[in-house]
Amino acid sequence: MSTIVHVNGVAFYTEQAGDGPPVVLIHAGIADSRMWDGQFDALANATGGGSRHRVLRYDLRGFGRTPPAPGPFDHADDLRALLDHLGWERVALVGCSLGSRTALDFALLHPARVERLVLTSPAVSGLRYDGPPPRQAAELDAADEAGDRARVNELEMQIWVDGPRRGPDEVDPAVRQLAYDMNAIALANEGVGQEERSVSAAERLGEVGAPVLVVVGELDAARTMAAADALLSRLPHARRVAIANAAHLPNMEQPAAYHAAVLPFLAHWLLTTGP
Repeated sequence: MSTIVHVNGVAFYTEQAGDGPPVVLIHAGIADSRMWDGQFDALANATGGGSRHRVLRYDLRGFGRTPPAPGPFDHADDLRALLDHLGWERVALVGCSLGSRTALDFALLHPARVERLVLTSPAVSGLRYDGPPPRQAAELDAADEAGDRARVNELEMQIWVDGPRRGPDEVDPAVRQLAYDMNAIALANEGVGQEERSVSAAERLGEVGAPVLVVVGELDAARTMAAADALLSRLPHARRVAIANAAHLPNMEQPAAYHAAVLPFLAHWLLTTGP
């Protein structure tokens, strides 16, 4: 069921399905809620070896079918407003990249509301990365300066969807095309509002009390791997799963392997709390 939810001055596109312990899916910055097509039904309908959950996925402001809005905002506060509107007090959060950063920030701001975290292709607010930039960085900056959004999009596909060790022809064309289409919307809306995060997670990782599953694609960029290493070294309740033959969107590229890792982790909540 799709619904438009008006909170924080924005009309958020949302979808809900299923019954059971609530799970929220938060998409990557090169995507929108469609990236979870393979997981939405699996979680709601107990397919793929999982258990039934009440599932929410939504488009962040400026992504997919949620319009941008001018002025400052915080994705974690938007998530809080959505959950308040829905009356969801305690949830499991499954995020990818920007979505994982949002989930982690939310868990630090509202620890009593988070049962467990799945941080896919993680990003961590406030974490400094000192490694070399991707080889496309200079061309990406030039294309951005020239306003060539199509070239920016293609270069971001190379960096994130292909990864540093594959060419475009080595990626499922349907996955790559959907990512390109989703990212085109985000690029068109970029710069309308200014995100002002209210927490720096890198400085407070030891405060995270919820169980954490960190999922990475083995072909992802070095920046993502560095973030995953930081999480594993500083989070008290974390474990890591690496997905073969996948880069920054492992749930889209290798859904069976992703489900094998994530669904049992989420089902454990069902086993301990009941329907």
